[in-house]
Parts: sequence; structure tokens; C-alpha cells
Amino acid sequence: MDLSGFIQGLPKAELHVHHVGSASPRIVQELAARHPGTVPTGDEELRAFYEFRDFAHFIEVYLAVVDLIRTPEDVRLLTYEVAREMAEGQNLRYVELTCTPYTVVRPHLDHRMSIEAYTEAIEDARVAAERDFGLVLRWIYDIPGEAGLPSADATLAYALDHGPDALVGFGLGGPEVGVPRPQFQPHFEAARAAGLKSVPHAGETTGPDTVWDALRVLGADRIGHGTTSVEDAALVAHLAETGVPLEVCPSSNVATRAVESLDQHPIGALRDAGVTITVNSDDPPMFATSLNREYGIAAELLGLDEAGVADLARSAVRASFAPVDVKARVLGEIDDYVSGARPARP
Repeated sequence: MDLSGFIQGLPKAELHVHHVGSASPRIVQELAARHPGTVPTGDEELRAFYEFRDFAHFIEVYLAVVDLIRTPEDVRLLTYEVAREMAEGQNLRYVELTCTPYTVVRPHLDHRMSIEAYTEAIEDARVAAERDFGLVLRWIYDIPGEAGLPSADATLAYALDHGPDALVGFGLGGPEVGVPRPQFQPHFEAARAAGLKSVPHAGETTGPDTVWDALRVLGADRIGHGTTSVEDAALVAHLAETGVPLEVCPSSNVATRAVESLDQHPIGALRDAGVTITVNSDDPPMFATSLNREYGIAAELLGLDEAGVADLARSAVRASFAPVDVKARVLGEIDDYVSGARPARP
């Protein structure tokens, strides 16, 4: 079996992947047919739509897709179909899906959907996905940083007052430039006090100071991206010593111009320094990628063979917030797959 075939069949977990950002062209086209006029529906036009000029343009496109999510039925369709593609195409067993309910519920605009309806829709899809595909889903609610403190207040209320049973983390996404992390300290303190894990984006399009803020001020349990950590030797040493994992997304970093090219990506330097690395796809259809492809890229950049790739998969499971029994089961499936004791599910 070649390495790509090995990766295809390898049971995997993913920790940094966005709910709306996982909408494939097939799903986008189905949603656009329900709500015409927002995004192009032709294959070629949709491909051109996803060609990003920079991070700001990516946010613009992302929000255009968000605008297609208007009803609880849209949320349910998106969630269930994303889960189907993750399980059937990527052989994923466990996923922490980052949701941004503020951009869908829209309390600042037209109250298009209640948080209760949103929660019911994602939970209904989650239960169905585990039943139908054997995929365990957990939620991370993140603050859209560009929307400021009102969005943080609302997201915290969604998490604490209406949090679904499967909510495990509290995050911070969107642009980093002009969105200082310390302003969200009270929100993260409240979320952590309620038992949620802290998973802010940091060090993607800003420097190491953002990562330090995520660690020291927001109490980060994992760091979303964190690639610019490599610019600060003391920070790299701290990450290696504490074992705080980075959620690395190579193709995303290149697509949004956070990194110039894959051959300049710091994943190798971070790994060599002892930093815990997990590999993720971020917004895979928008970046013309998949978790399988990201594993292949990581294998090439890190010089990994099958055993090394399997270790990457194990790292994701261990860095996850999955229940102990789920971690043990998925790690056992990885071991069985590697040993050839039984085939992985297609």
C-alpha cells in the first residue's frame, strides 16, 4: 500500500475544522438552491469564488456562505452532510467541530433563528451522525473576533445558558489583526470555570505575542494555528515543556497568505523543537483540501513513513477533549489498522 492509501484508510480525529467552513461545493449548491442569489452555483464559478486574495477576502467569502444558513433545517442539513463527508471520505472517527452560532443566530441583525433552534438542529444532526456513520462529534463554540465584545457576550451566553450536551470547548476565531486577545479574558475565565476548554486561534496572521496572550491571559489548552510561535525561541521552549498542542493547518496557512508556501511552513521546525503538533484541515472545501491531503502534506514536510503518520493520528486523539472511552477506542482502532489486525471501516 502506498502512503496515500495508508492515510485514506487510517482512522483519524480532527480538532481544528469549522462548521460552516466544511460546507463542500455539493452542500453549498444545495443551500444556494434554497436561498438563490448569495453565492454562485456553477462548478467553475464556485471554484473561482473560493480563490482567496488574502485573509480579509477569505473572511468575506466565508461570511457569504454563512448567509446561506438561515433556518434550523439549513443547520441540520449542513451538519449532517458535513459529518457524512468526514466519515465516508476521510475515515474520521472523532471530530471537534468549531461552530460560530453568533453569525447564524444573528442577534445583532434580524433574529433569523433562535439559539434554542440552532442547538436543537446541531444536536439532532450529531446524534444521527453517530448512529448512521459511527462518527463522534463534539462542539467548540467560538467568538467571531471581528464582531467585538457584543459577540463575545452572546457566545458566552449561548455556551453557558444554552450549551448543548456535546459542547467541550470555547474558542476565538476570525481576524487576529486589530483584535487583541486580552479583551476576551472575562469570557474565557467564565467558560473555563464552567468546565469548557480554552481553544483560541493565535499566531496565525500575527506574531508570537498573540500566542503568549492566548496562553497567559486566555488559559489556552490548545492553540489554533500558532505557526508564528517559531519566531520566539522562549515561546517554542514553553510550548515544548508544557505540551500545549498546536492545531496546524498547512494548506489553510498558504491559502490565506499566512505562510508564503508549503516549503516555508514552520511545522518541521516546531516538531523538531519538541512542540506537540496536530494536523488539521481548517475550512477544507474552501482551501481545496481534505484531512487526508493535509496528512500527506505533513508526511512530506516532516519526512514521515506509515509509522510516523500513525503517530500523528494518535497525537490528535490524545490532544482531543474526547471522553476517555472514546479516546481508548479510537487509539485501539489506529493500532489495529497499523498492525493489520482488522480493516478500518470504509
